[in-house]
Amino acid sequence: MRWLKFLLLAIGIGLLIYIVSSVNIEETIKLLQKIGMGMVLILCLYFLAFLIDTFTWQLTLKNIPLTAAWTYRFFQMRLAGEAFNNLTPLAGMGGEPLKAILLNKYYSVSYRDGIASVIIAKTINMLALILFLAIGFLFVLNSTDLNIRYKSIAGVGLITFSTAVVLFYLFQRLKITSATSNLLPKHKLPAWMRSALMRIVELEDHLASFYKKQLIRFSWALFFALGNWVLGALEIFYIMRFLDHPISLPDAWIIEAMTQLVRAGTFFIPASIGAQEGAFVIIGGAISGSPSAGLAAGVIRRIREIIWIGWGVLVFYISKPDLALVDAPITKMPKKE
Repeated sequence: MRWLKFLLLAIGIGLLIYIVSSVNIEETIKLLQKIGMGMVLILCLYFLAFLIDTFTWQLTLKNIPLTAAWTYRFFQMRLAGEAFNNLTPLAGMGGEPLKAILLNKYYSVSYRDGIASVIIAKTINMLALILFLAIGFLFVLNSTDLNIRYKSIAGVGLITFSTAVVLFYLFQRLKITSATSNLLPKHKLPAWMRSALMRIVELEDHLASFYKKQLIRFSWALFFALGNWVLGALEIFYIMRFLDHPISLPDAWIIEAMTQLVRAGTFFIPASIGAQEGAFVIIGGAISGSPSAGLAAGVIRRIREIIWIGWGVLVFYISKPDLALVDAPITKMPKKE
C-alpha cells in the first residue's frame, strides 16, 4: 500500500499548488514576514494545547499516577505518535499503535490497556470537537461575512461528523461487537478468527468499563479536550493579529472549526496537505477580506506542525520501538508482555 500513500500525498500537493497559484504570492510573503517573534507565542500556545491533550490521554489510564513526571513521559510518547498521525493517511490513527507500543516497551502497560487508552483518548477528543464545532456553527449562523452556501456546508459537515463520532462512541459504550459475536456459531469459526474475536471483545469490555465506571475521569478528560480545541481558535486569533488582519475571537473560532471539519473530511491525505490550506484561504479570506492573509495563516499553522512533526520523529528514532509492530493490527499484537 506504499504506492497509495504516495498517490494521496501527490493529490494533496497538487491541491496545494492549485491553492497557492490562486492567491497573490507576493502579498502572502509580505504578510508572513510580519509574524516575527509572534511565532514564539504561537508555538507556546500549541505547546500548552499539546500538553492538555497529553493529560487527557493520561486520564484514560486509571492505574497511571496523575503526576508531572508521568505527564512528561506521556508527552514524549504522544510526540512520536502524533508525528506518525500527521504523516500517514489513516484519519489521524496511524500513530496510535505506536503509542501503545511505547507504553508497553517502557512502562509495561499491556497492549490491551495501551490500545484501549488511545482509542478512548481519540474518542473523547472527537466528542469534544463536536461541542467545539457546534459552538462554531452558532457563530457561523450569526456571521455576516459568510453567505448561505457556507452556512449550509457547515451544517451538513457538522451533522455528518457528529453522527459518525457518536456512532463510534456508542459502538464502544454498548459493546456492539460482543453482542454480535454472541450470535455467531463460534464452533464453526477458524481458530484464528475465534482468537481475534476474543481479543476484540476483551478490548471492548475494557472500553465500556471506562465509560461506565470512570465518569469523573471521563468528564475531566472531555473538559480538557474542549480546552485544547479552544486554544486552536485562540492561536488563529493571534496569528491574524500578527498579520495585521485582526478578527474577533468568534471569527477565529469559525476559521478553526471549519478547518477541523475539512481535516476530518480529508483524512485520507497525509496531514490534509492542500485541503487545510484551502480552508484557510476560503474561510479565512472570506472573514478577513484577504485570501493572502488566509494562506499566510495556513502557512504559519503548517510551519508549527512541521516543527512538531520533526520533534516527534526525533523522539521516535531515539526510542527505537519495534517497527514491525507499528503497522500490526490489534488482533496480532502480542497478548502477554
